[in-house]
Amino acid sequence: MSHFFRLPRLSWRFVPVWQRNYLVWKKLAIPSILGNLADPMLYMLGLGYGLGSLLPAVGGMPYLTFLAAGTVAYSTMNAATFEVLYSSFSRMHVQRTWDAILNAPLTLDDVMLGELTWAASKSLLSGLAILAVIWGLGLYGNFWMTLWIVPVVALVGFCFGGMGLVMNAVSPSYDFFLYYFTLVITPMVLLCGVFFPVSQLPSVMQSVSAWLPLTHAIDLARPLVAGTIPHDIAVHIGALLIYGSLGYIVALGLTRRRLLN
Repeated sequence: MSHFFRLPRLSWRFVPVWQRNYLVWKKLAIPSILGNLADPMLYMLGLGYGLGSLLPAVGGMPYLTFLAAGTVAYSTMNAATFEVLYSSFSRMHVQRTWDAILNAPLTLDDVMLGELTWAASKSLLSGLAILAVIWGLGLYGNFWMTLWIVPVVALVGFCFGGMGLVMNAVSPSYDFFLYYFTLVITPMVLLCGVFFPVSQLPSVMQSVSAWLPLTHAIDLARPLVAGTIPHDIAVHIGALLIYGSLGYIVALGLTRRRLLN
């Protein structure tokens, strides 16, 4: 068991794995981007303009701005999660792409790091698409401050990519991913302040929310959209790094056990 769960041996050999995934994705880039953009845009514009017109300012900003900031993190989370679940699972289990790659002088550590960095890169595009809408609609307090959302989005993609790889390692089929979305992703969307302030929740739920990674992502993104510096920046960044790094390490051990047994 111990030889499965060990610290990863990182190298730059993950880059060809990332490049391979990029070249495949590039053939369907436009439909992919539109697919990642449609769902959060419907939430943001539908709820933002429809419900937002009935609400007063939320958190000191118009509801559409409040929702747009949460949607940046929500969209990034979804894009990274879908990539490391459905696409990575296809490459690992269905298409056997990983088996082919492992015949080259690469290790599983390299393959999974390539998958993780690709998921973060692809989710970055999704987050940037929402950010472009925020810029286009003028839903920001300070344009230059919103540029700091770009590294935040990349970090959020890394975090949820690492977490999703754990589920990829233990899932017997695509259907199993529904448990992850139902029991992990959906509760985070409802508890972490995407649609309403966390302060409106009961105190017990607020305590739970404080430990969830999406809360840390939103607590970084929302002040930047409003044009202010987030509180406890180091705490939020550290939490996202820990979730993503631990997810990658655990997923690597579980995948070694799955593929090398």
